[in-house]
Amino acid sequence: MAEWLVERGIGEDRAIRLDGAEVIAARLECHGGHKAGAVAEARLVSRRAGSRRGTLRFSDGTQALVSGLDARASEGADLRVVITREAIAEEGRFKLAQCRPTDRPIAPAPSLFERLAANGDAARAVNAFPAGAWEDILSDAFHGEIAFAGGSLLVCATPAMTLIDVDGAAPPRELARASAAAAARAIARLDLSGAIGIDFPSLERREDRRAVDEALARALRDWPHQATAMNGFGFVQLVARLERASILHLVALDRPASAARALLRQAERVADPGRLLLTAHPAVHAAVTADWEAELSRRTGREILWQTDPALAIESGFAQASPA
Repeated sequence: MAEWLVERGIGEDRAIRLDGAEVIAARLECHGGHKAGAVAEARLVSRRAGSRRGTLRFSDGTQALVSGLDARASEGADLRVVITREAIAEEGRFKLAQCRPTDRPIAPAPSLFERLAANGDAARAVNAFPAGAWEDILSDAFHGEIAFAGGSLLVCATPAMTLIDVDGAAPPRELARASAAAAARAIARLDLSGAIGIDFPSLERREDRRAVDEALARALRDWPHQATAMNGFGFVQLVARLERASILHLVALDRPASAARALLRQAERVADPGRLLLTAHPAVHAAVTADWEAELSRRTGREILWQTDPALAIESGFAQASPA
């Protein structure tokens, strides 16, 4: 039976779902911010006359969009709301969190582990994932190119939707069928949701397009979504409920911070004795907060040293022991 393994890291929580030794799905949740499921007090700061929608401000100064407002709610009123979708940064814009009024008691959002367990999935907290499991997920997110037998996928986060482009040297019919399972695997491993477009090779015959539609539906049968039929240009659009940023979005839109959290994770696992020396691009070092560094020192019981190298790729930092 597939189960989720959950790590509570520095600055983020991570989860992978294993089927045997294979990672079939993953989740990433950065600490901080207003998460889906949280119940909090906020103040209504704007509302158009006659509309049930408006804008709220929380006590920390962040804003969110609210829907389902009561007709009597006026600007300046205090409201209790539940977050239905967290804020999501995209290339060129920032989507505010979404919420709706509620009478539920104030409460933080469930943790990543709690949400997985509440969904009925087998979940287990661990100190460390199997070697290479999370590194492979991050590599896919950082580079956006995922190889499969006979071709590759190029996965890109855009303001309109997440795009998956299929490429390969095989004949279009075979390439399209093989890429359906690969695209479904990428969706689960990168935790994609919302609007997703898949650009398959163009297929002239309707029977061939239908075969790819069916293969994709089988591969995504356990993922709640809606899908269009493949059009004559090989394009398919999927739509799934959007509650949080995908791993692809979190990495692509703040690469230094993502690399910094990954480096701290690597540093926690250095076994050799001595101080910890972290070598990274200057932007990665700058992304590490004082709280993150203090937590790394607390968890490892070591002094932290830094060495920056602008020639290093953002994601190529490394940690090692340094003799006292």
